Parts: sequence; C-alpha cells; structure tokens
Amino acid sequence: MERLRSWPGDHRVAVGLSGGVDSSLTAALLVEAGWQVEGLTLWLMSGKGACCAEGLVDAAGICEQLGVPHHVVDFRDHFRAQIVDFLVEGYAAGITPLPCSRCNRQVKFAPMLAWAREQRGLERLATGHYARVRRSDAADPLPVPGDGGGRHQLLRGLDPRKDQSYFLYDLPQEVLGRLVFPLGELTKPDTRLEAERHGLRTAHKPESQDLCLADHHGSMKAFLDAYLPPRQGEIVLQDGQVVGRHDGIEHFTIGQRKGLGVAWSEPLHVVRLDGALNRVVVAPRREAARGDCVVGAVNWVSMAAPDQPLEVMAQVRYRSAPEPALLTPLPPTDADRAAERPHRVRLEFAEEQFSITPGQAAVFYAGEVLVGGGLIQA
Repeated sequence: MERLRSWPGDHRVAVGLSGGVDSSLTAALLVEAGWQVEGLTLWLMSGKGACCAEGLVDAAGICEQLGVPHHVVDFRDHFRAQIVDFLVEGYAAGITPLPCSRCNRQVKFAPMLAWAREQRGLERLATGHYARVRRSDAADPLPVPGDGGGRHQLLRGLDPRKDQSYFLYDLPQEVLGRLVFPLGELTKPDTRLEAERHGLRTAHKPESQDLCLADHHGSMKAFLDAYLPPRQGEIVLQDGQVVGRHDGIEHFTIGQRKGLGVAWSEPLHVVRLDGALNRVVVAPRREAARGDCVVGAVNWVSMAAPDQPLEVMAQVRYRSAPEPALLTPLPPTDADRAAERPHRVRLEFAEEQFSITPGQAAVFYAGEVLVGGGLIQA
C-alpha cells in the first residue's frame, strides 16, 4: 500500500476491469491508496460467459461498490479483426498462434491508454496482471546482459505460479512507463484475502481456466469449428508412412499425445503441422525434442537490441520452465522488414526441448527481468 501511496507523479488512473477478482482488487487497492480511479471495460464479444455479459455486470458492480465511474467501450470489431481473424488464419496454416500477447499489445494496453487519455484525460492504466515494472528513473535498476540504460524494466510477478510477464513481452517502452500493476507483489491467495477484506463481490468468483474465446464458445474446438470447415487429411510418421486420419490440423498442437486416434507400438506425439499438405506429422517422444529454434518479430523490452550472442533463460511456453540458452542475433528477412519487426534471433538450448511450437512466444529473461521476446518461426 505504501508503494502505491508514494508512487511518483499523477495519481489519476484508468483501471482495466474484466469483472474478475484480480482487476477488482486492483481498483480497490488504488482507491484505498487515495488514487482517483475510473473503471474501463472493453466489450470484446457478445454473448454469455465470464468475458462477456457476466464480466460487464461484475465490473459495473465493482465500480458502484467503490463509488468510481465506469466506462464500457465497444471494441468488438477491433477484437474480431486483430484476434479472431488472426487465430483462424494461423490455425488454418498449421501454426498454433498465441493470442494473449497480441491482444495485450493490439487490443488492450495501447488502445486503452489512448482512450483514457483522449476521452478522460488519464495518463495511466492499471490492470490486475501479476507482473512488475521498474521505471527508468528507478534508483536501483536490475542488471541485464546488454544495454539497458534509460529503459523501463519488465519484471516477473513475485508469485511464480501466477507470474504473467510472459504475455506482456510485446509491450513497447512508451506503454510500460504508464502502467501500474498493484498485484505484482502479491500471491493469488493474498489477492483472495484482500478481496474478502474489501468485501468485493468478486472475492470468490472462480478463475477462468481457458482462453477467453474457448470460454465463450465452450471449448477451443468449438470455436475453431465455428470458423473452419472440416478438412480431412493424413496423420503420418516423419518418413511419410500414413498411420491415421484427421478432420482438421487446427485441432492438433505440437507435443500432443492424447486424442490422436492412432494405434501404434509406442506413444506418438505431434512434431509438425504441415499446412500445405494438410498433414499431422507424429513421432515417438525421443524424436520430438529439438535443440534450437528461430524467433522473429522480437520486441526488446528491458534492453536494447544486442549485436553479440547472449546467455539468457528462455521460456517457450507460458507453463514451461525457463531454460538456459545461447541467443544469437540474425539478419532480418524481407518479411520482417515489411512488417516493421526486424529483430530476429536463434536460440540454442543447453538441453533439447520438447514442444517448441511455431506461433508461440519465446521469451528471454535475465533473472527476474524480461529482456525481450518474439514468436517462434521455425
């Protein structure tokens, strides 16, 4: 609480409210600390579910309880273009897209900040993410392996089970400097207890376990089936031997073992999705590991883009452990330059990794500092 009360500069803030306990407590803590708070909820989808009607109602109820204004902004068209279409195109092409980090960059943080500034004159945004930001003017910046001078640092949340920095790797410096994460130093049990202390209506609200689109449609398969027609194809070994059939590569992901519908002498795992041939490629686990990958569209967060190889801890999935890796800068491709995301690297792991998945994020850490991240290309 003292950290919030002594926060430098203006104490007027928009709080992104989803209707869950995390964002609810974020607003309550800021009100308790004396901030001038206004709730801001993005209307992303129509229908029932935690992220739709229920979320809007609970967000409005929290603002009424706290005595603060509440604004609902219709972002449905923007969300459809930036996230729904992006997901459908990616799955159809045989990659497994990561919508959450894209949503944070393209739909949530920068657009919410822009709306708050233009419509309400608010320069800061607070959310219920379990992460921390160390501002560029902090007296004690943490060491990074490259040039981190004058940059805001993105840090892991103190609760390793809830840390969400992985999904924030793509935020630019101008956004990081305007963010407040009141829950970054709390654990999830702390959040529940604090929400009870404040008497919040969402204190015992269950936590959504799925991607919002899966929650909205009932499952990820149902979401994909609503947008992609069945496309039957072959399930093959790496030498091309056909071992089964499928009704759409979008229903598979790298590393998957269960639900393949293949009878074989040993368990098989998905190792590649071939969008061009509409094939699911499988192999025994011993053949599924890889020692390196290429990562593109890299956003350098807490340090400038390096020109020499670096030793980092790399995390290739949200729930995977960070692993030691050598990061080597690569020249950009023409596609990288055209997309204005020219930074590209190769990661070479100290030990082979399982389930390296094109379309997912590889995020680089130095201790608790997130130095950068990008999307796995190959």
